[in-house]
Amino acid sequence: MIVMTTNENETINEGKKLGMMLKSGAIVALYGELGAGKTAFTRGLAIGLGIDMTVSSPTFTIVNEYPGSIPLFHFDMYRLEKEDELFDIGWDDYHERGGVCAVEWSEKVPSAFPPESIIVRIEIQDESRRKIDITIPNPTT
Repeated sequence: MIVMTTNENETINEGKKLGMMLKSGAIVALYGELGAGKTAFTRGLAIGLGIDMTVSSPTFTIVNEYPGSIPLFHFDMYRLEKEDELFDIGWDDYHERGGVCAVEWSEKVPSAFPPESIIVRIEIQDESRRKIDITIPNPTT
């Protein structure tokens, strides 16, 4: 599914729509250049999951946890030097805890994602417009 947004609130709203559909254990791999709107989209995921907290980028902490009936684990891989570092911080443990894992800069950890992961690619079209391409794998595969 491809959608176009014209401001940050619309990007958040698209994240919210996806968040409302997510189940425990879902992984959302986010791709996009700096400033594309990955964190804004993740704010929307949190809203859709019913989480009433301010979501911020975990660039320096690698992961932020947001409690809820389905918790959100928000990862930022920007500062990782190698893919093994993700597993060193307990990626497998987070995945098994039953929350939703949203991962910014997913291109840095390509082998971390199982085939059922949801892929979200956000492209900057101009200063305010974003193209958001969401791929939800077929649950029967």
